[in-house]
Amino acid sequence: MSVQSDDMDSAWVDTGRARANLVSATPRTVEPSAVPLMNIANILTVLRILIVPLFLLALFAAGGHDTGWRIAATVLFGVAAVTDRIDGQLARKYGLVTDFGKLADPIADKALIGSALIGLSALGDLAWWITLVICAREIGVTLLRLAVVRRGVIPAGRGGKLKTLVQSLAIGVMLLPLSGAFQSAGLLLMYVAVALTVITGLDYVVQAARLRFGPVRRS
Repeated sequence: MSVQSDDMDSAWVDTGRARANLVSATPRTVEPSAVPLMNIANILTVLRILIVPLFLLALFAAGGHDTGWRIAATVLFGVAAVTDRIDGQLARKYGLVTDFGKLADPIADKALIGSALIGLSALGDLAWWITLVICAREIGVTLLRLAVVRRGVIPAGRGGKLKTLVQSLAIGVMLLPLSGAFQSAGLLLMYVAVALTVITGLDYVVQAARLRFGPVRRS
């Protein structure tokens, strides 16, 4: 009896060890913690929105063509444009993507670019047709994204990022109190920005049509 008892005890010990090894070998699933709303990426986005009215005040100060105020407006625009680049990189690198950021970031971008274009046109430094084309494209793309959001998301491509970069550079040059060749360079950059705006806008139309009339994407 004692031998059988020892064998049974040994079997229970071996079974317990096997179960322990199995549990330790099974990878543990760690629930990701919620991303805080007030993270550095969202703070930079809000900062960019707050800069817009300050930028407009500087742009229209002293009649809109004072050298010092135009330089101040250019600096504010440049700071806001840089935060646009930084907050996106931080959000992706450190997993700080939030629903608020997804909504506020494009609003901040359009508010900055749109206010600068409208301001320059109101001061007579930029043709209104350029402002209307760019603003109409941005509004149209936003509406397209909303129209097909249930069937899929239209991602921002390289063309769209290049468009935004060229727009920012062109606006920055045109904000500066320059003349002659520098002023012509800014206008040339703006024409390139308009061309990229139209081309990338058409690309969004094609992508939206594929989502609208193609098979539904399932996640």
